[in-house]
Amino acid sequence: MKSRTMEEHKKHSPLKVKVGIITLSDSKFNSSKIMNPNFVSNPEDLSGKIIKDSLEDQHEIVAYQVIPDNAHQLLETLEKIQNQGAEIIISTGGTGIGKRDITIETITPLFDKELTGFGEIFRAETYKELGTGAIMTRATAGVWNETLLVALPGSPNAVQLGMRIIKPEMGHLVKHMKQ
Repeated sequence: MKSRTMEEHKKHSPLKVKVGIITLSDSKFNSSKIMNPNFVSNPEDLSGKIIKDSLEDQHEIVAYQVIPDNAHQLLETLEKIQNQGAEIIISTGGTGIGKRDITIETITPLFDKELTGFGEIFRAETYKELGTGAIMTRATAGVWNETLLVALPGSPNAVQLGMRIIKPEMGHLVKHMKQ
């Protein structure tokens, strides 16, 4: 059941926000195509494409980058995309428990505020679909310098789930970050 107060509150939120997309993947980075400096993509990057396709009809995509699983490069890319005006940066990949998975360790120290509810809902919904394998997901979100960072796993199904959770709240989140 939706709260009438929440729905009323969301009516005063921006309808269109500026979004950056980052895919972290060593293999996809090695076969990436540079369309222009702000849009480095790979046709095999299904997860990044899901994010882009789900948002481009309603929001402005300011950057889309495929980068390797490298903490230094992730920090540089986050700063670059934020400087391009992104209000929300959504990443996919690097959230697992493998040695090359560095996304969570890299971004959580940046958070001014963590949105623990995002990760909790993500894991609860994942549990419904996958069972106890959900314990391996470390999806998270938080606010960094008035920019929302959302870290999703690399699997296309996980990205679709994450977008179903975050997309309806994007304008609402941006509104509150800027207050």
